[in-house]
Amino acid sequence: MSKRHLLAMFSNFDEAELVVKELRSTSIKGFNPDDDLVVKSPIEHPEVEEFLGDKPVYVQWFTLFGALMGGLLGFFLISGSQAGFYAQMKGGKPIVPFPPNFVLTYEMFILGGVYISILGFLICAGLPAKRSPLYSTSVSEDKIAILVKSDDGGISALKAIFTKHQALEIQEEAGK
Repeated sequence: MSKRHLLAMFSNFDEAELVVKELRSTSIKGFNPDDDLVVKSPIEHPEVEEFLGDKPVYVQWFTLFGALMGGLLGFFLISGSQAGFYAQMKGGKPIVPFPPNFVLTYEMFILGGVYISILGFLICAGLPAKRSPLYSTSVSEDKIAILVKSDDGGISALKAIFTKHQALEIQEEAGK
């Protein structure tokens, strides 16, 4: 089934909080509050984390993986290129000298961690993504918006919840 978007505008944060709590407690077919609910506000509200719940953060795992792979790849590329010259006379020096290699390995460790962290941030943030066509300029002024995505069967239940909590405006995505 196709998903449709609804955007409900509220004038105060408390009413929006009640709507989100009701959406989380109600079972609506085709609507998952963890994935299909977005709260938009012009200012930061510290209370948002309380009623939206904790979201998992995976960027640190990308950083760890990138740093380890960057360090290992850097060490083995440098050591491999030095070991390729094993037939040359070294004059008693080791084929792969560790102290100078550790400096370059450290640099590759940092470089891999930074690049993969940026990539992980973009992946975890869902960028680039196709955004909903619903938006109201009053969100950037003084209103709070709740954007939900649901199957066609759940739209009427969502509209009923928004109307019950006195939504100022309800926008629906044009036909599909």
